[in-house]
Amino acid sequence: MAGAARKAKEKDLLDFKELSFSVYKGSSYQTTMSKGIVIEALLCLCLTRVKHVGRHCLRAQLSPQLCIKNAVPLGTTAKEEMERFWNKNMGSNRPLSPHITIYSWSLPMAMSICHRGSGVALSAGVSLFGLSALLIPGNFESHLELVKSLSLGPALIYTAKFALVSPLMYHTWNGIRHLMWDLGKGLKIPQLYQSGVVVLVLTVLSSVGLAAM
Repeated sequence: MAGAARKAKEKDLLDFKELSFSVYKGSSYQTTMSKGIVIEALLCLCLTRVKHVGRHCLRAQLSPQLCIKNAVPLGTTAKEEMERFWNKNMGSNRPLSPHITIYSWSLPMAMSICHRGSGVALSAGVSLFGLSALLIPGNFESHLELVKSLSLGPALIYTAKFALVSPLMYHTWNGIRHLMWDLGKGLKIPQLYQSGVVVLVLTVLSSVGLAAM
């Protein structure tokens, strides 16, 4: 096949040279044919040669030997990759992450959790208070008189009031702290600890004052 292609190439090249030479020198080709016919013959010869080269390239690209040579091996499936990943982690005894027990507790971390917990407690308390006002007979004055009739000690009443008001105060002061963070202030590590201490002090002082009223 290679020898035949080489002979065809040499024959086309020889014909092309003869036609070109005849047009340039004015030989018998020019006397028997007009210049337009000669140019048309040259174009046909070029197109034939291009078509032959294109077929040869396409045949070479689609040959089974070339396809096998350039074949890319199939990769592993996603299931096999996941199994290999988990087997590797189980063999190395790595801890799960995120896992709250592997972190050392810090003040900003604890205050962040308490902020969310106080928000949940306040939401639940307000919801229960509204439902009780609708479902339980009587009004607020009658319920207050009922509590007074129990003759509870001042220390117990003060502790109950402090427990009720402290989540509200903490969530309020820490919410202001979060608003300052949204403004881009107090985001450095030392400032986080300083603002955390300020929030705790203000929470205790305001809760003590409101519980004493």
